[in-house]
Amino acid sequence: MMTPARSGESVRTAAAAWAVSLGALVAAVLLRQLLDPWLGDALPLVTVFGAVAAAAWVGGHRPAAVVAVLGYAACHYLFIPPRHGIDFSASGTVIGLLAYLFTCALIVVFGEAIRRAQARGASQLHAARLLASIIESSDDAIISKGLDGIVQSWNAAAERLFGYAAAEAVGRHISFIIPPDRLSEEDLIISSLKNGRRVDHFETERLRSDGRRILVSLTVSPVHDADGRVIGASKIVRDITERKRAEAEREKLVTDLSDADRRKNEFLAMLAHELRNPLAPISNAARALRIGPTDEKTLRTASAMLERQVTQMSRLVEDLLDMSRISRGRIDLRRERVALAPIVDQAIEASRTLCESMHHELTVSLPTGPVYLDADPARLAQVIGNLLNNACKFTDPGGRLRLTVEVESEEAVIRVGDNGIGIEPAHLSGLFEMFRQVDTSLERSRDGLGIGLTLVKTLVEMHGGSVEAHSDGLGRGSEFVVRLPVLADSQRPAPAPVPEAPASRVPRRVLIVDDSEDGAASLAMLLGLDGHETHLAHDGIAALEAADRLRPDAVLLDIGLPGLNGYEVCARLRQQSWGRDLVVIALTGWGQEEDRQRSRDAGFDAHLVKPVDSARLLKLLAELPEVRNLDSPAH
Repeated sequence: MMTPARSGESVRTAAAAWAVSLGALVAAVLLRQLLDPWLGDALPLVTVFGAVAAAAWVGGHRPAAVVAVLGYAACHYLFIPPRHGIDFSASGTVIGLLAYLFTCALIVVFGEAIRRAQARGASQLHAARLLASIIESSDDAIISKGLDGIVQSWNAAAERLFGYAAAEAVGRHISFIIPPDRLSEEDLIISSLKNGRRVDHFETERLRSDGRRILVSLTVSPVHDADGRVIGASKIVRDITERKRAEAEREKLVTDLSDADRRKNEFLAMLAHELRNPLAPISNAARALRIGPTDEKTLRTASAMLERQVTQMSRLVEDLLDMSRISRGRIDLRRERVALAPIVDQAIEASRTLCESMHHELTVSLPTGPVYLDADPARLAQVIGNLLNNACKFTDPGGRLRLTVEVESEEAVIRVGDNGIGIEPAHLSGLFEMFRQVDTSLERSRDGLGIGLTLVKTLVEMHGGSVEAHSDGLGRGSEFVVRLPVLADSQRPAPAPVPEAPASRVPRRVLIVDDSEDGAASLAMLLGLDGHETHLAHDGIAALEAADRLRPDAVLLDIGLPGLNGYEVCARLRQQSWGRDLVVIALTGWGQEEDRQRSRDAGFDAHLVKPVDSARLLKLLAELPEVRNLDSPAH
């Protein structure tokens, strides 16, 4: 449907054609009038033919026909005898009219044909210019070439894509943008084109002017002449380098996510396994104590077993918390000038039980002189201990382990080696990834969650060092090498530690608030054995009432309580005159730094994490006058 704008434009064009046609007629009649003194009665219609031709050229056959009729009438009246009248009685007049009409018809036909041809030419020229504009402004490189491979056209996008100006490209063989190892593709493309086949989305590589290879998608279409013969090709080239890179990254991400999901599932299975291991002896020992005779030997054996297994479970939880802190950047190193040898001894002592239980032989070699580091001694002992434990677990019973410390180029080099199962070379690169366990077979499923080596790598790098693994393959053992910077003044001895004076045992009145009745009762039992008076409460309201009634020396307060939580209970205690100096210790399962900060903000004096270190708790109670604002890390 024609729009109003186009309809109005068409009307204006038609009106102009009619005006020009009628103006040509008037001009023709006036011209004949001017020539009348010389022409007389001869050629009365000579000037009208020009007006008819002009009308046919400008407006088409309709204005031309009108001009022909009006022109004949005007000239017959003015210039054909008898003048000033129209008479068709003479046979010559009729014959002249017919000849005039025939001539005008020929003029109209030829004029219309010329007019339409000109319109088609103008339309084709406009289309060609529009096509050229589209090609030039296209974001895709558009190139035309002959069957001989000679470039015939090269648009602006081709200049941007390949780095050659059109003047440099046109007239050259297309091979200048084809890598040498891809030249055979051109023959295949030309062969397809000669058979009239289009090449769609052919992905390959091409060369830029700087020599860099780019990934492209080609669409090549045959160009035909008027007889339908293929005379060349039109090629559309699209740069797909970024798309392919994104696809590769997406595929890698999918693979990594799949691998991470698999490792997560393996980790969860391992976590369940490792938690069940200590739970089984804990359950057995608890049942034996409940139903069997409680002679001293049985009591000591069960107690030692319970303590070992609880320690193991605590270590698993601490490993998980360490990785959570490290992954969020929330771990802080308490660095100081320390000697390396005592840290090594501490790590060996911590791993001795596991090493002896598997009958391993451990060889230790240390430098003769002292080596001092700027390090967190607890974290560094954790690093060496994890490597020793790892060597123990992945070496068959009766194996040989070695731990050596040397100083090389201002670095302390710690090597932990074994003659264990070894590591495949393909697994070495991913050995320090979280939850990665190279050997997860049943016979190797000893304690561990697959995060020990990740902790090692992270803690070593936080100390400014590096760690790497070496192995000659399966069955040939492995070695882990840690490098740490030594202090420049390593020859200067570290200050001797000042021994702490033993705390005196003073009975205290302690209010224990925990919604876990077993947890509260067991803690009361432990404190009672040390001579303290204990009282229990299991929710926030009961805690406030008991504190007001008992006025205890200290309150061990759980955070997650029904009714009022621990923060609210602590705040209300501090509002009381007798509660301002009361020692309130948070005893909770929440142990992140933000949890400790929130406890400080709420008015707690200390923050201990379950399961609490009984020695530390008893020490806090023995030092009540000095306990204010204490916030040492929980153990």
